[in-house]
Amino acid sequence: MPPEESAAPAGGGVPSDAEVRLRVTETLAAAVRRADEPRAVPGALCAACVRLLPVTGSSVSISGGKGIRVTWCASDRVAARLAELQYTVGDGPCQTALDQGTPVIAPDLAQGSDARRWPIFAHEAVGLGVRAVFSLPLGVGGAAIGTLDLYSDRAGGLAEPDLRTALWVRDAVTYSLMNLQAARGGAGRDPAGGEEDPEDEAASWVAASEADHTEVHRAVGMVMVQLDVDSEQALDRLRARAYADGRTVSQLAREVLARRLSFRPEP
Repeated sequence: MPPEESAAPAGGGVPSDAEVRLRVTETLAAAVRRADEPRAVPGALCAACVRLLPVTGSSVSISGGKGIRVTWCASDRVAARLAELQYTVGDGPCQTALDQGTPVIAPDLAQGSDARRWPIFAHEAVGLGVRAVFSLPLGVGGAAIGTLDLYSDRAGGLAEPDLRTALWVRDAVTYSLMNLQAARGGAGRDPAGGEEDPEDEAASWVAASEADHTEVHRAVGMVMVQLDVDSEQALDRLRARAYADGRTVSQLAREVLARRLSFRPEP
């Protein structure tokens, strides 16, 4: 039986912490082994998160400083769109989890306090068929480097055993992500001039994400000059234009850098 199907202990009842941790470790390790190439590892990890938990999809976003994020992986199109949506509108469970450094559980985006807390995000998410979102900050020592975001097409929270599993998954994803970032500093071609190490090739995912950070930062700088505003106001203008155009902030940033789009002060 594959590890992801071994949810319950042999004797029945609630699995122990050790059993939950072992199941998470084995499932994520198996997903990495099955990946065809290093670049497929992030997507494999996101897909494994869905198998481990009663959710519909998952994504991992990396934070590049205040207001700047990119999607590291997503299990499906809706998960990817949710991640980009939160970045574009600058609000949502993901941003709240980053700001507060604590898990954010939004069990019903269609009504109640969740719909009022993030009105624009909630409205768009429900339009995508999403009813619940759970965002868990990634990082150690209180410093969030990103979020693991889970969504469900049904309203409802996570039961205590599932939340416990989600936190183990969060820790495992944090470990994987930080290992890839560390690998960028020490991995590379071997002394004999051989091919690039697999770890370094996988770490290029992080490098590609940071390239997106750079594009947005540069675009924000150009908008600051065009509008004579500070960086937060410039990013807000980028977000508003992206949302109005139905595009992502990253896509709009490339338009600005290519000088196909410029901003003018409002009269």
